[in-house]
Amino acid sequence: MSIAKLDPPTEIAGVRLDGSRECAAALDARDPLAHLRDEFVLPKHAGRQVTYLTGNSLGLQPRAARAALLEELDAWGERAVDAHFEGAHPWFPYHEFLRSSAAHIVGAREHEVVVMNSLTTNLHLLLTTFYRPTRSRFRILIEDAAFPSDIYVARTQLRLHGVDPQEGLIVVRPPTGESVIRNEEIENAIRAAGESLAVVLLGGVNYFTGQLFDLPRLARAAHEVGAIFGVDAAHAAGNVPLRLHDDGIDFAAWCSYKYLNSGPGAVAGAFVHERHARDTSLPRMGGWWGNDPKLRFRMHLESEFVPTPTADGWQLSNPPILALAPTRVAYEMFERVGMPALRAKSEQLTAYARFLLALAPSAGYEVITPGAMAERGCQWSLRFPGRGREVQAALQAAGVVCDYREPDVVRAAPTPMYNRFVDVWAFVEAARSVISK
Repeated sequence: MSIAKLDPPTEIAGVRLDGSRECAAALDARDPLAHLRDEFVLPKHAGRQVTYLTGNSLGLQPRAARAALLEELDAWGERAVDAHFEGAHPWFPYHEFLRSSAAHIVGAREHEVVVMNSLTTNLHLLLTTFYRPTRSRFRILIEDAAFPSDIYVARTQLRLHGVDPQEGLIVVRPPTGESVIRNEEIENAIRAAGESLAVVLLGGVNYFTGQLFDLPRLARAAHEVGAIFGVDAAHAAGNVPLRLHDDGIDFAAWCSYKYLNSGPGAVAGAFVHERHARDTSLPRMGGWWGNDPKLRFRMHLESEFVPTPTADGWQLSNPPILALAPTRVAYEMFERVGMPALRAKSEQLTAYARFLLALAPSAGYEVITPGAMAERGCQWSLRFPGRGREVQAALQAAGVVCDYREPDVVRAAPTPMYNRFVDVWAFVEAARSVISK
């Protein structure tokens, strides 16, 4: 895909675009979310502040995270076990403090979401419920170049149920010579699998290309053949507006350390549509924190697991409070700002990047992220055949932090919570310098 074919804009927020840094500064001056940058700790290398465009891998630290963590350390020291029921944020209901913000981030009802575990753990727990293969319906469909956890989870689940992945796994690939999978190709693969299809598991946004899939369309296609539709929203949550409830998604999981800025290895999230969440007869892994809260502390007196009739019923153990504290304040920022405002700025940032890339030399690289705004989040993925690692190293040396994915792709994600238009300009300027060589 050539960047020249992406029909770049000529004006953003009333500013006529050109290739100068002054133009980027003018756009920043009109940014209503510019103040949010001050709420983050900005990284430095060798004493110099860097241009950080890797929020799709690890989001920056909210300044409020330190105080939230220290608050719980103090509660542990001063109250010990009594902190479960005392203090500003008692530990017993702590996961409930994140429920509203999590629901708004992913477009769900509050009883459909729970913040718990890690992404891959949640995918396995959810598939314990939703992948129930039979002799005739046993296949799992995923997209090509899915995040590694997805392919590992799918293959593992197939083998756990005695299904050979060669027979049970359907991988939808883009046409030869292309990087993007069209929604109709996934739709056609779902229909071709028909009644043999048990589960569709797609990334909401593909981590490699940055492509945003048409989730409601694909969920309808899955349901038409009687399959369950699940989403790995790791690269979608906090990046693009989601409507998991309204779109009829059956289940989803996401991590919190990327766009949601909750810290390395942060506690993840899970979504179970209410038509399933309220069905306590569904099979699942049992644990004391998923039990009915009224029975939770009866311990050995209750030998039968009675799941809570919400997404909470998929919990296993009590939540890690010290890990949830920074997650709580990070999620609360999204609650305060709102996904519509963040999406509006994201669209402007990526449109500006598209304009600048159109000015760069066209030889030596390829944009593999869809050009249409409705088909991408805030990530641009650029392929540099045979030079990807070299380009990433040159960008790093210029103070621009992006990331590299084998075999030859550099990913840059101007995230609207803390990135500026000047950051986008610095990235493209550094990339142009490398390309020109």
